[in-house]
Amino acid sequence: MNSLPHDNPAHLELLRLLELHPEYSQRQLAVALGVSVGKTNYVLRALLDKGWVKAKNFQRSNNKLGYLYVLTPQGVGQRLALTHAFLARKEREYEMLNGQIAALRAELATQAQQPSDHTT
Repeated sequence: MNSLPHDNPAHLELLRLLELHPEYSQRQLAVALGVSVGKTNYVLRALLDKGWVKAKNFQRSNNKLGYLYVLTPQGVGQRLALTHAFLARKEREYEMLNGQIAALRAELATQAQQPSDHTT
């Protein structure tokens, strides 16, 4: 499936984090993202199901097996598309906020120039 979840920043954040730290455990991912391990598992499962991430077993210390979460070529492409969509949305929000700030400043300047209606 090629559709993008434009309003799912969790997918983007996890993809970006996995690209930097494919060796992180789900607990480490959860801490880095500031969410629960359950939510991390849910989002990670979604990325695995979409084929954007592949889990590979590897040997950790003390004979424990861990997973290496690797972005697939499709995952890299989706991360780029999600980043582009996120940036475009934030730029639109920024422009809207700049317009609101300019309007409020103009309103305050106009009010500051008008004589006060309050008599003492």
